Formats: sequence, C-alpha cells, structure tokens
Amino acid sequence: MIELERFEEMVYEITDTLPEDFFRELHGGVMVQPQSRLHPAAVDGDLFILGEYRRDRHLGRFIVLYYGSFLRCFPSLEPEGMRERIRKVILHEFRHHLESLAGERDLEIEDEIEISRYKYRKERQKILDE
Repeated sequence: MIELERFEEMVYEITDTLPEDFFRELHGGVMVQPQSRLHPAAVDGDLFILGEYRRDRHLGRFIVLYYGSFLRCFPSLEPEGMRERIRKVILHEFRHHLESLAGERDLEIEDEIEISRYKYRKERQKILDE
C-alpha cells in the first residue's frame, strides 16, 4: 500500500512534467483529498471517482484526486503501477480542463457513455443472477 504522502509526491512529480499551458486558468491547481468518493451511479458500491475536474464560482477551476478511491480500486498495486494509474487520471482530468477552456464536451460525452455501459453491465448481471 502506498502512503498518502508518497501518493501526493507522485501526483506532483507527474504534474511538474506537464506543459505550463495546461495550467492556464486552473486557479486551484491539482490537489489530493485523502478520502474515497463513491460515484453517484454506483450500483453495488463498486464505482469510485478517482479524480475530477471542478469549476466552482468561488474557487475557480481545479482538479482533485481521491487517494482513498485509488486505494479501494487498486489496493495491491506496486508503486510504478500506481504512478501509471495516477498519470492516466491526471491526463484525463486535464483533458476535461482543456476541453472546457475550448468550449468542448467530447470527454464528458465519452464518460457518460462509459457510465451507461457500466449500468447496462450491472443490470444484465442482475438479470443473469436471478
């Protein structure tokens, strides 16, 4: 298990490698929250939010990664595997940010499709289990 402090170091090591332009208008930067965050669409308590891009009227634009969610989803991942997962989530959230600046919603739509697929699989599994 990776400790919170090491997780945060990995996050900031990764973000330090990104182009400066990625951070344009990202007022709150990238932050780590220690808790896990269950996705509102979770059917069996098995769908967690690893990270999210947020726009807040008072706080501006920022990215949050949920350390607890990473631990719930990848409890036995070795450090390099965890680093790769963190990198993928950071890039995903930066894509949300950059698309938001450009007035695009492509990744939001892709995420909605993935949630629909998740729900379909869960409903189908429930029918098969009956």
